[in-house]
Amino acid sequence: MKYKGLLERFLKYVKVDTRSDPESSTIPSTEKQKNLGRILVEELKGLGLKAEMNQYGYVYSALPSNVENPYRIGLISHMDTSPDVTGKDVNPQIHEDYDGKDISIGEGIVISVDENPDLKGKVGETIITTNGETLLGADDKAGIAEIITAIAYLIEHPQIPRPEIKIAFTPDEEIGRGTEKFDIQKFSADFAYTVDGGACGEIEDETFCADSGKVRIKGINVHPGYAKGKLLNSIKVASEIISKLPKNKLSPETTDGKEGYLHPTDSKGNVEYTEINFIFRAFDVEELHTIEDRLKSVIEKVKKEYAKAEIDLEIKEQYRNMKYKLQEEPKVVELAIEAARQVGIEPKRTSIRGGTDGAMLSYKGLLTPNLFTGGHNFHSRREWVSLQDMERAVDLIVKLMELWSKEKK
Repeated sequence: MKYKGLLERFLKYVKVDTRSDPESSTIPSTEKQKNLGRILVEELKGLGLKAEMNQYGYVYSALPSNVENPYRIGLISHMDTSPDVTGKDVNPQIHEDYDGKDISIGEGIVISVDENPDLKGKVGETIITTNGETLLGADDKAGIAEIITAIAYLIEHPQIPRPEIKIAFTPDEEIGRGTEKFDIQKFSADFAYTVDGGACGEIEDETFCADSGKVRIKGINVHPGYAKGKLLNSIKVASEIISKLPKNKLSPETTDGKEGYLHPTDSKGNVEYTEINFIFRAFDVEELHTIEDRLKSVIEKVKKEYAKAEIDLEIKEQYRNMKYKLQEEPKVVELAIEAARQVGIEPKRTSIRGGTDGAMLSYKGLLTPNLFTGGHNFHSRREWVSLQDMERAVDLIVKLMELWSKEKK
């Protein structure tokens, strides 16, 4: 293996349960994320670097430059895993010399080539999966392993020029809070990259624009035995709103590519009061507002049908397409593309049907596109990653740092 320790690091990290919790109000949302943070601090110190984890679970470190170079370049990955699937007692399975066929990982759970066409190019490689009982956690523990392995490699090969490299591992990215307590001033990077992407070669410089919405419905509760002409069931009003949403468009299950959507994520309530939470997604702000207007129109129709109901919609901004900001300094993405080409990877400049810490950071003044990790089927029991793609991610990071070392302000 070209990069010693890469596989061992990854296997160690995924076995640490770092699932975040969207219902928690603390930062980090789960204390167990700090268990991985402590491991990472000790590993970084073991490489001879200064490293610390603060009270919010953010790990910071840095590798000094070995040349006269003005740039400070950041590398960022997140420690938490998705709350959608359990990350407790992860038991990774290693499939060496992959034969190109469907991979059975548990009782009745198969990673099929038809549904995972990228597997066709992985014959002979080492594929890492779960045992079907948990997610794997390549999102984003593959990114963490790749960053630390790249840093170790640069330390072991001082002949490779590099800028000052800033390192950060964050909590709570999966629940949209990864940058809430990110200390940009302390991090002090000129530009940065999240290592949190998917398939080999993907360099992502565009995200959704995102808002959240909360519909509040107030009904009228009366004893059901005496309710005729008086009771107004807020649950039924909520169901009317849901029933009037588009059936064959504008939803996650009916869209792909650059298509946006509105998506009810959860609801709770009773006869007297019901809430529905929505997320809105589009690649430009104008389309985002058009999608939000679609829900507003539905609500107005329902208000006419249920005149006694009080229906309120509150919309909050979440994040915006980072491409708007990255266009201000094209070099940040162009160097990543050039680094990929120089190490024999065909770069795929692409969009994320989601968001990253990089989107938030870009709007806070730290331009931060996203680099691939090699992972697939994130947030799923069918998650998988190629070890060779993880090595290619390390290749990209090392070459990218070398290219930045030669840049002049």
